[in-house]
Amino acid sequence: MSEIYEKYAKLLVNYSLSLQKDDRLLIKSSYLAEDLLKEIYKEALNAGAHPEFRVTLNGTEKIFYETASDEQLKYVSPLGKYVVENFDAMLNVMAPFDMKELQDVDPAKKQKTSIAMTDLMKTFFQRSVSVDDKLKWSLCVFPTEAAAAECGMSLAEYEEFVYSACFLNDDDPIARWCELRDKQQRIVDMLSSKNEIRYLGKDIDISFSAKGRKWINSAGENNMPSGEVFTSPVEDSVNGKVRFSFPGIYMGQEVEDISLEVKNGEVVSWDAKSGKELLDSIFEIPGARNFGEAAIGTNKGINKFTKNMLFDEKMGGTIHMAIGAAIPEAGGLNESAIHWDMLADMSDGGEIYADGELIYKNGEFIV
Repeated sequence: MSEIYEKYAKLLVNYSLSLQKDDRLLIKSSYLAEDLLKEIYKEALNAGAHPEFRVTLNGTEKIFYETASDEQLKYVSPLGKYVVENFDAMLNVMAPFDMKELQDVDPAKKQKTSIAMTDLMKTFFQRSVSVDDKLKWSLCVFPTEAAAAECGMSLAEYEEFVYSACFLNDDDPIARWCELRDKQQRIVDMLSSKNEIRYLGKDIDISFSAKGRKWINSAGENNMPSGEVFTSPVEDSVNGKVRFSFPGIYMGQEVEDISLEVKNGEVVSWDAKSGKELLDSIFEIPGARNFGEAAIGTNKGINKFTKNMLFDEKMGGTIHMAIGAAIPEAGGLNESAIHWDMLADMSDGGEIYADGELIYKNGEFIV
């Protein structure tokens, strides 16, 4: 396993983050990822960077929501604020103790904390696209027993799933990601020549304008693994209805069978088979009824829903849309404390049209 951790660390430090000499890096994780964190630390030092840690303990998030006063729920850590405003890079290694730790937390408490983070999220997004003061960031997974159980795998099976999705079984994982990036760039170039996009499928008929917006080629830089192309729709252009066939997961709580009706860019009605009270709470957050992202998953190596959007939104044969904060790099303008990706299957009859031309059918691009 030490060889995998070493390859993983080299991939994250040298490809995903492209760390340079004197870069200040914050690494966030839980202590379950200790063996990988040590390799990342060593590789960051080899790159000449200055790595620091923020490591969480088991159960502290639940303690926070059960114990914190309103003032504490709305408190923004000066340390976290300093990092977002001043560090050069951030790496979040997800290594969960309990995937359901927050599922019974009062949605109103989560809402207060999310709203308090609005300005900090805005700064994060602005710096992530800045030329002169860029904040490099990436998100990845360290396999744990809890994460494996959540998607019905043994730990050994889940480790193989994660490491295969990241191409870590290859002799040269970075070369594989460069190959995928080149392939996706051809899709991005095609989409960049189009204006009006329409998603059609079972209980899906929704359209948006991408005129003047940028399509992004996501190939393992900010997310590891990756495999998607995405943009931020023109804010008032989204219209139609969409049913997200996969469960939505937000802060450990599952919302099943989400349906949205959208008019002139705003979600005007919504429903869910379960978890609707969380939706009700989320849509009270400023900016949450508008869309910040529309995307198409391309990674055929991710073929199982795991209740982790880092993987699930990249699944080949799916589309996803995110309510809330837009992607500044794509030209999006919507601001919100929330950015929640919702996923739908397109592999059975799904179609995508660009300026009226059929470009995608049954989960595959056909142009």
